[in-house]
Amino acid sequence: MSRQENHADAASDQVAAQQARQKRVDYAATHSPAELFKHFNTSQQGLNDSQVAQSRKLFGANHVQQQRQPSIGKRLISAFVNPFTAILLILAIVSTFTDMIFPYFSLFGSRPENFTCATVVIIVTMIMLSGLLRFVQEYRSGNATAKLLALIKTTCTVTRNGQEKDIDLNDVVVGDIVHLSAGNMIPADLRILENTDLFVNRSELTGESRPVEKSAADETTKDQITDYENIALMGSNVISGSGLGLVIEVGSDTMFGSMAGAVAKEKVTTNFTKGVNSVSWVLIRFMMVMVPLVFFINGLTKHDWLEAFLFGISTAVGLTPEMLPMIVTTCLAKGAIAMSRKKTIVKNLNSIQDFGAADILCTDKTGTLTQDKIVLDCYWNIDGQADDRVLRHAFLNSYFQTGYKNVMDKAIIAKAEDTESHPELQDLENDYVKIDEIPFDFKRRRLSIVVKDPNDKRQMVTKGAVEEMLSVCSYAETKTGIQPLNDAL
Repeated sequence: MSRQENHADAASDQVAAQQARQKRVDYAATHSPAELFKHFNTSQQGLNDSQVAQSRKLFGANHVQQQRQPSIGKRLISAFVNPFTAILLILAIVSTFTDMIFPYFSLFGSRPENFTCATVVIIVTMIMLSGLLRFVQEYRSGNATAKLLALIKTTCTVTRNGQEKDIDLNDVVVGDIVHLSAGNMIPADLRILENTDLFVNRSELTGESRPVEKSAADETTKDQITDYENIALMGSNVISGSGLGLVIEVGSDTMFGSMAGAVAKEKVTTNFTKGVNSVSWVLIRFMMVMVPLVFFINGLTKHDWLEAFLFGISTAVGLTPEMLPMIVTTCLAKGAIAMSRKKTIVKNLNSIQDFGAADILCTDKTGTLTQDKIVLDCYWNIDGQADDRVLRHAFLNSYFQTGYKNVMDKAIIAKAEDTESHPELQDLENDYVKIDEIPFDFKRRRLSIVVKDPNDKRQMVTKGAVEEMLSVCSYAETKTGIQPLNDAL
């Protein structure tokens, strides 16, 4: 079967899978939750253990296809596959015949005293050292990366056997009931069942910069999966609000999974590799011109074609920088070792040049360079003085809010629960009762909690972006009393 036929078959399979995915999503988006519960053999109480096993067997696991780590044999072969090595290998084979086999058997006028293996040994040694050095460095880096990836665990909250529990994203199956809140990743393709000001960011899928709102209402059939407001796709993340979703697609059957599978099949060539290949082809073209030219000129002038052939081969050897692959690999390996001392793993030596050519590196360091943890030290009122009321209200908002608690919320709760420093703030969670909540959303940029104290006094505690809070505040409480909020304050 030709390469064109293989591409055609792959394209047709991809189209068929996309059409099947569209049909399944269309069904989920246009039918009621009750019908979907029956269709996916689940309920509001979630799946039980036997249903989980059955669903995983029927629909597969929630694994997205990634680039497979090559075997040791493939890694070893790839370490030697490059244009420079090919040139040197050809020269080594030709030199084996001209410097060793022909003299040893006295062929084509060669004499035994002309026997020498120095050229062959030097070329083969350079090839072996360069390839083995690259193989060892990339093999060690690949193993270190695999161990790091094994330590990364991402979880989500689902309802199973009538109880909420946190499970690994890879353990999610079709029919699971997933709880969503601000900061959560969408673990699979979901049909939204309940929503409270639910906004998701799907820029990785569609390129949209603004979050989109999701609802639980049934919809009519639409042309594109991304047009459904009651479908949340894997690869998105919740920006604000909360909700409940039913898993309808997992793993490679999701839109994100199909995109990841297509990317995993693509071979990426670095600029450094392109540059080395370019230099190699320049040398090859130069030798293709010079070697025949030297061969014919020498043969026509001296009328000794064997001597002319040997001289042409010597010219090719002289034009080829035998040490260049070794020097390049050594420099790259030295760079990889230097980066490893800075806790950076280089999986592909050729990528070092691209990394060094970067002017600006943008990376998320939270939890990697830091501990994903902050400590609250001071809490001041508007007069710049420490005030336990500020900490109390901050605790009530952070503690009683539903959904994702960021590092700031955790720091506030930990500070208020420090009984040695703040004995007067003990048992706040038992003294107050939560009445209502307005979750954070993208439009308001605020989160409000309504609580009731032991004296039945109700109050709303709101937090949000400074500019948004100031825009809705009219008064401020200072040490002299409540005053209108003005520029002076």
